[in-house]
Amino acid sequence: MATAPSVSYSITVRLEVPASGTAVSQLTTAVESSGGSVTGLDVTASGHEMLRIDVTIATTSTAHADEIVGKLRGIEGISLGKVSDRTFLMHLGGKIEMASKHPIRNRDDLSMIYTPGVARVCMAIAENPEDARRLTIKRNTVAVVTDGSAVLGLGNIGPMAALPVMEGKAALFKTFAGIDAWPICLDTQDTDEIVAIVKAIAPGFAGINLEDISAPRCFEIEARLREALDIPVFHDDQHGTAIVVLASLTNALRVVGKAIGDVRVVMSGAGAAGTAILKLLIAAGVRHAVVADIHGVVHAKREDLVSADPGSPLRWVADNTNPEGVTGTLKEAVRGADVFIGVSAPNVINGADVAAMAEGSIVFALANPDPEVDPGIARETASVVATGRSDFPNQINNVLVFPGVFRGLLDAQSRTVNTDMMLAAAGALADVVAEDELNANYIIPSVFNDKVAGTVAGAVRTAAKAAGAAVTAATTA
Repeated sequence: MATAPSVSYSITVRLEVPASGTAVSQLTTAVESSGGSVTGLDVTASGHEMLRIDVTIATTSTAHADEIVGKLRGIEGISLGKVSDRTFLMHLGGKIEMASKHPIRNRDDLSMIYTPGVARVCMAIAENPEDARRLTIKRNTVAVVTDGSAVLGLGNIGPMAALPVMEGKAALFKTFAGIDAWPICLDTQDTDEIVAIVKAIAPGFAGINLEDISAPRCFEIEARLREALDIPVFHDDQHGTAIVVLASLTNALRVVGKAIGDVRVVMSGAGAAGTAILKLLIAAGVRHAVVADIHGVVHAKREDLVSADPGSPLRWVADNTNPEGVTGTLKEAVRGADVFIGVSAPNVINGADVAAMAEGSIVFALANPDPEVDPGIARETASVVATGRSDFPNQINNVLVFPGVFRGLLDAQSRTVNTDMMLAAAGALADVVAEDELNANYIIPSVFNDKVAGTVAGAVRTAAKAAGAAVTAATTA
């Protein structure tokens, strides 16, 4: 699938060109003929003979950027200087920082913020530990925890290489929900050690956001931490994705006029995200679901599942889906289906497979950057198409959910997060798209819609209080 130039692969090239002549038009022609896009051209110095120009160029990849720079270098009369990768520049020194909420201007400030005044606050918390939620950063702080074992689509790259992603997550928490989040990158992939470490650091946080931990370990880690801690534990790769998918499906079904209990859903992918999506869809009323993995359709009589551990995630899928006993391949299963949801790998189905789905079909091809089917081809016959990409309509993006979910949990001072809260979040997110706004190309709001985080937070806060999951007011006043 062709990829358009993107700001994520943009570069700024410093050039010196003759003040007269056609050098400027030659360089823009060279960029555009190579498939790049000039997005900015700034004269930074001028003289009678020469101009110094900073040219900003969107490209499709690092190799593409190198190709364009090579062509610019070959233009007669142009002197090429520094080439800057704009994405790398944004990450220099990290993307987040700690800042004091109160100035320290004199001895009085120092004695209240630190010693000796702080001792009285410490003793108050020692006498009533719940006061930590009121008198410390715990009230508004989330740990973003990873072991670097399943980072984006990059795989097991380790904790150090995962840090830029965790920093980005923390920046999004702050920008969209005002939450102070801290990247915690653990140099271990041992399940017992991860559980022990997170339990040990939990006193300083009001919530734990697990991130980019590989399946099936992520299931056990999350379950054990939820059991052990009195703060909510949320695995965004699972539950954030599931909430946005359910919200998107809710509105897609409104577009095509179908009920969630009547449609046949076929999923590609039975990993962490796929399993969480499946569980939330079932909780929301889906009754006819078929899941396929790399070995084909998941069913209870499949050879590798007959003797599988009854507690394994894949065995759960086999026992709780596919009531009609469908067997065979993904391509066979998708025929006649109302909904296809992909959280797996590129190009597992094609246009003919989409055309063989039911009338009014819905396709969510979420593998990134290359989806399960080319969205342009899917749109030829499907009624609604969504992807995980930002260059197509209906982007299913976790940032629509996790800031608002945690804002609601923190505001309610919730001790947990459960299915009812996630259903509430999905319903609230779907409702951000008003009836007069809803159409096949707008089933989910933009991540920059200023209603999203507050609406989701309000729904989660209400659900948490209804569930009795919040700390009582008497202990936190």
